[in-house]
Amino acid sequence: MTEQTSPVRIDPIEPLAYRTAMGHFCTGVTVITAADEEGPVGFACQSFSALSLDPPLVLFCPMKTSGAWRTIERTGRFAVNVLSENQQAVSSVFGSRHPDKFGEVRWRPSPTGSPLLDDALSWIDCTVETVHDGGDHHIVIGRVQQLSPPNPGRPLLFYRGRYTQTVTDPGQAIPRALSLDAFLTWPVGDDWM
Repeated sequence: MTEQTSPVRIDPIEPLAYRTAMGHFCTGVTVITAADEEGPVGFACQSFSALSLDPPLVLFCPMKTSGAWRTIERTGRFAVNVLSENQQAVSSVFGSRHPDKFGEVRWRPSPTGSPLLDDALSWIDCTVETVHDGGDHHIVIGRVQQLSPPNPGRPLLFYRGRYTQTVTDPGQAIPRALSLDAFLTWPVGDDWM
């Protein structure tokens, strides 16, 4: 005889509760860029990740309604610009509907033509490998074609709806001007193991 279980009732997830929960996962901030004959496009993106070492693949997730995504989809190319902690203003411009985002920043074209933002910690020039459905977003997998050596500095981080910093050197003091709630500390260097 098998034991019967009653079905588990799962309530729908409220959007605000979902955003709040996901906001507790700290992310870096990137700007995804592309260009075509109509000019450069870009948007601030937290949903970026390395995916594979062999072959070298990355992924990011644009909204299906994104105008910048339409350019990337047409050209099959994009660049990922990893922002430094000093680039909050750049993130804000690319996270808005500013009519001339590239008029607000210094940039140059990558070898494949995608904009590379000056002063980014690093950049990764890619071609679109595959695209998958991800609800109201696409899951875009890109093949890395070229990348920059990293610049010195610390990353721009986003946590609980605001920008934050990390303390990277053991024993380094947190500046008194900022609240402890706005910091993530990682005093063990670059390795987490």
